[in-house]
Amino acid sequence: MEHGRQLREEITQNGTTPLIGVFDMFSASVAAQHYDGMFVSGFGFAASHYGLPDIGFIAWPDIVAFVQRLRLAFPEQHLLVDIDDGYVDPETACHVVQQLEAIGASGVILEDQQRPRRCGHVDGKQVLPLDTYLEKLDMVLAARRDLVVVARTDATEEAEILRRAKALAASDADVILVDGVRSVDWIRKVRQVIGDKPLLFNQIAGGKSPRLSLPELSELGVNVAIYSTPCLFAAQSAIDRALEELKKADGRLPEFTAESVGVAESLALLEKNISRHHKPAGTATQLAVG
Repeated sequence: MEHGRQLREEITQNGTTPLIGVFDMFSASVAAQHYDGMFVSGFGFAASHYGLPDIGFIAWPDIVAFVQRLRLAFPEQHLLVDIDDGYVDPETACHVVQQLEAIGASGVILEDQQRPRRCGHVDGKQVLPLDTYLEKLDMVLAARRDLVVVARTDATEEAEILRRAKALAASDADVILVDGVRSVDWIRKVRQVIGDKPLLFNQIAGGKSPRLSLPELSELGVNVAIYSTPCLFAAQSAIDRALEELKKADGRLPEFTAESVGVAESLALLEKNISRHHKPAGTATQLAVG
């Protein structure tokens, strides 16, 4: 059970570690060809598993079951898991963290939102009293063995963002996340107030945060970058386009070309999820910045 240690070591190396948001086993299979770290995004999982927005519908047994399937198929991948607010109750949060660690998760993100929760990049978020969140965070930290814990604040007022970031950095959390950060200047402010504590930055298409490259994030002192929804949004766009073209062609499938994906190509992708257990895992390409 060294997944937490491996992720922690990756985070503390020079450069910015990218973790790609996946929403189901198939998107994870594609992502594993390009990156060696995955992020189990609440936005993506709520959309895929329930067909609902990420506003608090996720049940913790569903997340645990999904992560278990991921770990079986991808034994070497970093797996960072969004657990929202720990599913409300601190005792539940501790139980979920222990379950996830037991099945091989590398880390979790625990936020300070109160219900009804919202996606971190939309308006209307409300946060718990800081002392209440810190008590829950401390319980989770005591419950884990080696799991990486990311402490996340969804505060939106400038003074409160810095107050909470400083308080989270003073805890035993491994990494700090201020979600929905709106500018490069605010990344610098958070970086300054949390000292040497590792910093995570969340990028989502159409969200509130600036679009930044890994070299730019590394220059700003960001240790981890999560990309919550590139797979989900690409799937929505591609599926919609494919079905529009099928409709225009009166149901005739498009001509199969060398660039197309068909039965053989899809099976070859899925068979890798079996073969990883019968030979040394291959090395995925990772765009880490030195």
